[in-house]
Amino acid sequence: MKLNPGQNEAVNFISGPCLVLAGAGSGKTRVITNKIAYLVQQCEIPARYIAAVTFTNKAAREMKERVGQTLGKKEARGLKVATFHTLGLTIIKSEVKSLGIKPGFSLFDDKDSMSLLKDLTEVELDGDKEQLSLLQTCISNWKNDLILPEHLKRQAMSPGEVEFAEFYQRYHNHLRAYNALDFDDLILLPTLLLKTNEAVRQKWQSKIRYLLVDEYQDTNTSQYELVRLLVGERARFTVVGDDDQSIYSWRGARPQNLVLLQKDFPKLRVIKLEQNYRSSGRILHCANILIQNNPHVFEKKLFSELGYGEPIQVITAKNEDHEAERVVAELMAHKFMNRTNFKDYAILYRGNFQSRVFEKSLTNNRIPYKISGGMSFFGRTEIKDIMAYLRLLVNQDDDNALLRVINTPTRGIGRVSLEKLGNLANLNKTSIFEAAFSPHLQDVLSGKALVAVEQFSRWIVELSDRVVRGDGIATIREMIKSMGYEEWLYESSTSPKAAEMAMANISTLFGWMSDMLEGNELEPPMSLQEVVNRFILRDMMERGEDEEEADQVQLMTFHASKGLEFPIVFMVGMEEGLLPHQTSIDEDNIDEERRLAYVGITRAQRELFMTLVKERRQYGEVINPEPSRFLYELPQDDLVWQDKKVKVSAEERQKKSQMGIANLRSMMANK
Repeated sequence: MKLNPGQNEAVNFISGPCLVLAGAGSGKTRVITNKIAYLVQQCEIPARYIAAVTFTNKAAREMKERVGQTLGKKEARGLKVATFHTLGLTIIKSEVKSLGIKPGFSLFDDKDSMSLLKDLTEVELDGDKEQLSLLQTCISNWKNDLILPEHLKRQAMSPGEVEFAEFYQRYHNHLRAYNALDFDDLILLPTLLLKTNEAVRQKWQSKIRYLLVDEYQDTNTSQYELVRLLVGERARFTVVGDDDQSIYSWRGARPQNLVLLQKDFPKLRVIKLEQNYRSSGRILHCANILIQNNPHVFEKKLFSELGYGEPIQVITAKNEDHEAERVVAELMAHKFMNRTNFKDYAILYRGNFQSRVFEKSLTNNRIPYKISGGMSFFGRTEIKDIMAYLRLLVNQDDDNALLRVINTPTRGIGRVSLEKLGNLANLNKTSIFEAAFSPHLQDVLSGKALVAVEQFSRWIVELSDRVVRGDGIATIREMIKSMGYEEWLYESSTSPKAAEMAMANISTLFGWMSDMLEGNELEPPMSLQEVVNRFILRDMMERGEDEEEADQVQLMTFHASKGLEFPIVFMVGMEEGLLPHQTSIDEDNIDEERRLAYVGITRAQRELFMTLVKERRQYGEVINPEPSRFLYELPQDDLVWQDKKVKVSAEERQKKSQMGIANLRSMMANK
């Protein structure tokens, strides 16, 4: 495929600093890979002097593969394609002497950091989860803003700030004593080193003679500074980004870095990629009109040569359950009329909690789906726990289920006791559960562990008998209550909010189960065994499918959808409080929410549906949300509000019905 004039200019301009403003779907990856090939083949810069930096391992892998296909192994040798953090780690590894750290340093992940912070603040914070979480976020933000503990201590004003600055200092000292670095150090240390050590700075500037940065709008302060120090006076670099797709300010990203670039590099060449190869003209027109409501440093307008396309449908539902039913019904009808695949459809939402009702409706209609960028409902720890209990109720010989829950919540049955119980089962050639009733149990267990195992196994037998007698729903409710799972969640979760969410998920599972056990006009009542098997199958389908190729409806958040595209997109929950999110409304950060809506709209290639509800359950109460302001900011001529639909003429109805009959015939013929 030939490059268009904008792409061509972006590839060929190498004599100075270059910003490529790449609109959604405008082929930015092609520009980066072609530019690397151009630098190697036409400008004769050996690949080992070129570095391309991106944000995720997946993006780095894809870029490497594409460059490899264009260049070939020999020419591509030595090319650095890495994430910011990997590049930082490379610099640190080769500069340990200058940094004053020992070569065999270890890396702390967020759990290690949290555990260290908890130990260091035991006296003052006494394990307060919310305060610890806030402290961890503050330290991360300070490091991203290149602020060291000693600077912070001089700036701190209030007693709270002074205390947190002191904790940061302790944390910093301990990491050094352990010869350990955390995730944010991977950018902080090389940046400060390049800033203060001229010899090291010159060494790296001669190592990296041309730098390319992808998704530039997502850089934070320290990443921008690292780029500036690596390119130096010569300023041979290309950054590719789109200020309209900057949706990560909560992670420290600063779209202002695009503006800083013009200030720090007055000779900056700005090249705009405005031709979109993904979406219909109407979808782009709507996206353009919406995003014009945001302030812009650089104006750009996407256009498409793919035809104007279908109107955008706006569906109003009674509540969130009805919303899910409407979306699934629309999806099934659309699939039937257009003979598409399930994988052509994506359902996008603002928060992961919105996925539950869609999962239920898709499951009830036997439609395969995949959750990306968020955990599948059956993958959540609390659901796995309750599922293991249910599996045990219908089959006491399920050793895996038993091992998962015999000490969840904690009952004083430790690893050693379980090992002894397992050995006894192996010796007697029985299941572990049967071993719990063995006359030899007292030979291997004693004291509290013995009592706990006996009590647990008797409890499961009693519950199982009650289920067999036909009182499934009440028994399961009683089981969840009597084992103290909720209390245990509040003790062991990262925050009360997390425990509340987990209980809400269990409540959702219980609701689905009750519906299936009781049956309805469409489905006869099921036994608990049948319900459990249906759930296990659902879980296996989700896990067993190959991510790329499976024919499944895609469910994901707007954030997770960035960089992807789908023929037909449903943007659900288009309401004030959801999109824009209430937090952003309160903090007056509507611009970022508008960019998020823009990202959602520009995921759609052919058709776009938007949904909203008249009432929604929220934290136990029913609210009546207003339609999202973004719906009114779109050009109304391009929207069809389905509840205000114009009467369809008899001729159009007949045409539609003939299409349906034709599709039905063709499906029967292919059977």
